[in-house]
Amino acid sequence: MSYIDWYEKHAVKHKKIIDKLTAQGYGKEQIIEYFEYENMAKNEKEFCPLYERGDKCHDTDYLNCYFCACPHFRFKDDGVEKIGSKTKYSFCSIESKNGAEGVYGDAIHQDCSKCLVPHTKKYVTKNFDLSWKKVMSDCQL
Repeated sequence: MSYIDWYEKHAVKHKKIIDKLTAQGYGKEQIIEYFEYENMAKNEKEFCPLYERGDKCHDTDYLNCYFCACPHFRFKDDGVEKIGSKTKYSFCSIESKNGAEGVYGDAIHQDCSKCLVPHTKKYVTKNFDLSWKKVMSDCQL
């Protein structure tokens, strides 16, 4: 699956949950709490394939899934740049010290697995918007 395919499909899933919660009268704080990993894994199993296995994408006690995918992630399905014989497809716009580049054959992809920037309650609260696509609008190059 390409980055853009995942991005578009995920935006639909995210909006469906937001629409459900706002219809129930949830405010910002309640929505942020709803997106905590334990609740999402219990109530929104289709949101993430890791939920069924009881796995987390990041090794941390507290994980907020509101920004599944990071607003600082940048991608281009046909490649951001060529580096020798390899093609770079994604990168971190803030160059997080906990991010890394993964090399897979001739492809280079951003590895965010050790970065918790968008998954803290403080970050989600500061950058919250009901429209996930609006917050994520700079991701696709």
